[in-house]
Amino acid sequence: MIDSTQTQALSHLELYAKQVVEGFITGLHKSPFHGFSVEFAEHRLYNTGESTRHIDWKLFGRTDKLFVKRYEEETNLRCQLVIDNSSSMHYPLAEKGKKEVQNKLTFSVYAAATLIYLLRLQRDASGLTVFSDKIETHTPARSSIIHQRLLMFKLEELLAAPAVQSLTHAAASLHEIAENIHKRSMVIIFSDMFENAGSGSDGLFNALQHLRYNKHEVILFHVTDRKHEEDFEFENRPFRFVDLETGEEVKVHSNQVKEMYIQTMDAYKKELKLRCAQYRIDFVESDIHAGFHQVLMSYLVKRARLY
Repeated sequence: MIDSTQTQALSHLELYAKQVVEGFITGLHKSPFHGFSVEFAEHRLYNTGESTRHIDWKLFGRTDKLFVKRYEEETNLRCQLVIDNSSSMHYPLAEKGKKEVQNKLTFSVYAAATLIYLLRLQRDASGLTVFSDKIETHTPARSSIIHQRLLMFKLEELLAAPAVQSLTHAAASLHEIAENIHKRSMVIIFSDMFENAGSGSDGLFNALQHLRYNKHEVILFHVTDRKHEEDFEFENRPFRFVDLETGEEVKVHSNQVKEMYIQTMDAYKKELKLRCAQYRIDFVESDIHAGFHQVLMSYLVKRARLY
């Protein structure tokens, strides 16, 4: 079960209230997310007697004339949280005798639960999509407390469900998500970005580009076990490595493949970060050993400063 004290912990960090939580309710402080779907359209001359709320004071300073900002869509933010539930996201597996383990999926679920809570505080809408080899769960974005409870229930089900061997069809799933969610949504993805469905990295990058082409704001939390999946820190001895998605096994001495493995992973990660930069996608490195609180807090504080 999801520990609600963990998902709500950010709201009690008074030091960050100005940038993160208190602003969601009072409107007096800067929020990292609120109103991001509101898109500027044009200026028009200010009419005497109307509200001064949307006057562009910077433009007034340059022109000595009062102009009002007009927007295409004055609605609260719609945020779709997307979680990869393929077999690779269940790494590392729980050791014998241990019921709980902090793997990539649990990291993603707790991070998503925290964001749902924060979005609800600022009266923004959130939805949930879970995929593996297909879309497993999809709920549209809504802002009601009843909908929030539904999303929490879905996340609890995801944590409780046994791991099933499945490939990652991230590219196909992201294409489907891009077409089926409300225009100009914020899409927050939690995935290790391993693609075993035949489309390869190009198909995955095309899917990310599709999201941006449809004018969605995209944030990618690249969830990894950095110690093992990136730095390949295994003891200097023979191991039997098993692909969680295909079941394929290989027996090899760790030091014989370490250098080549690190080079390959590093090249893929650099390409992923480069593509995200090209598509104007926020790329957030998310090491599960850092903990979801630290990763989320670092990103939200950084975002609050930028926006």
